[in-house]
Amino acid sequence: QVQLVESGGGLVQAGASLRLSCRASGRAESIDNVAWFRQAPGTESEFVGLINWSLGITAYADFVEGRFTISRDRAKNTAFLQMSTLKPEDTAVYYCAAKLSGQKGYDTRGQGTQVTVSS
Repeated sequence: QVQLVESGGGLVQAGASLRLSCRASGRAESIDNVAWFRQAPGTESEFVGLINWSLGITAYADFVEGRFTISRDRAKNTAFLQMSTLKPEDTAVYYCAAKLSGQKGYDTRGQGTQVTVSS
């Protein structure tokens, strides 16, 4: 079992930066990938990007356009989503999810953290 807890959300102005954290507890050694998703009110969840836990290889959704960077600190069992040049349309609840070894999907997710970008 793995539990994920996000932190770092808040209210910022357009153009600002914010770093979200996703801390894993439990059997973190079973994590294959950690992905970030976001969901704005009235919309479906949207994939932001992911990182391979062991290799650190990352992949991003097209809308990121180089503004976001995902990293991880394996010693602290924590993944990060560094966001810069934030736009009002980035406003959403951001949550992390993990694909564990032997699983096909991102079945383990955190509770999410609110990011609000004002214009």
